[in-house]
Amino acid sequence: MQRSMALRGKLRSLVLHRSRLFCTSIVSTDSKSTEKTRAVLFRLRFEQNPDRILDICRSAALTPESHLDRIAYSKIISKLRESNYPGIGDFIKESMDQIACKSERVLAHFIVLYGHARLVKDAVNLFDEMPTLGVDRDVKTLNSLLFACDLAGEYSEMRRVFLEFPRKYQLEPNLDTYNIALKGLCASGSANEAHSLLAEMERKSIRPNATTFSTVIAGFYKEEKFESVGKIMELMKKYGIPPGISIYNVRIQSLCKLKRSAEAKALLDGILSRGMKPNAMTYSHLIYGFCREGNLEMAKSLFKDMVGRGFEPGVKCYFTMVYYLCEGGDFEVALAICEECLEKGWVPNFSTMKALVMGLVSIGKADVAKKIIRQVKGKFTRNTDTWVEIEEKIPG
Repeated sequence: MQRSMALRGKLRSLVLHRSRLFCTSIVSTDSKSTEKTRAVLFRLRFEQNPDRILDICRSAALTPESHLDRIAYSKIISKLRESNYPGIGDFIKESMDQIACKSERVLAHFIVLYGHARLVKDAVNLFDEMPTLGVDRDVKTLNSLLFACDLAGEYSEMRRVFLEFPRKYQLEPNLDTYNIALKGLCASGSANEAHSLLAEMERKSIRPNATTFSTVIAGFYKEEKFESVGKIMELMKKYGIPPGISIYNVRIQSLCKLKRSAEAKALLDGILSRGMKPNAMTYSHLIYGFCREGNLEMAKSLFKDMVGRGFEPGVKCYFTMVYYLCEGGDFEVALAICEECLEKGWVPNFSTMKALVMGLVSIGKADVAKKIIRQVKGKFTRNTDTWVEIEEKIPG
């Protein structure tokens, strides 16, 4: 009996030991893969040469199964597109062909990549050819194709795919399908058609969600159809969906885009009076809106209120403040905010930093300007020669 228990104990220990080794191996492999992809993303930051970009990608053996690798793929496509590289389609096909075990998830990613590259015809062809690659089409890949059309701005093709492909391939659209289609309609200036699509969803018992309504609300605001915004807000009540902060953020952002920031601020005041909590995004939209309209005092007040309420401004909010404060000649406040940026490791772009430096010089703060230059040069070697030239021209 004791020998049997001892044997079971040894076997259990052996299994646990092997399990730990196996898990350690997986963690180690995942860790190495993550480090590899982070290295790729770092190398891509300032690389502009298409051939070197492709070499970086090929040496890394990226796989769309990894979230970080998918980010790297998207970054590569953006870089190649910016450089007007003519062989993006060949690169995507080459990357796909190198993957032996193709799945719905893998092919969906490459369909989206074709859209990112604005090669919608290739995306459609890949969707058509899926069975020949041993993968069945499903609603997820249909949604990927619609998303590819949206990325490429090919809204007429998106409309065709949405109307024809579900019937052609016997696929049943789901909530994501309708949300993507609604996004395309609103982006193409056809927000009015959202009403018929929402009615169709109701007939098919597909319940809309907050994303559905925020998409449509943004579309109506873009076309300045404010009465329709009110109707959508009423429709939300019918479905029992309370307008949370995400909906209000869409409304605030939309109004700010229309340079109606005072109305957006009134929405914030209403939110606060009802005890609803805004978030950092709420303030970021308003700050950007008032900055664009030249109301820097309100932007500064909102920034102060944002921080006072415990919200952490994001990098874009910081950069927006520094840029527009320099534009408005408020270099001392721009400096204070920029110093916070630099402490966090965030450096505004060269033109913004140059405007700040030259502005500081203009108000008699040459020593501070030189200090800022030294800080920027210490963080980035890029533009070092230009900064040296600027520094040499600063008196004192």
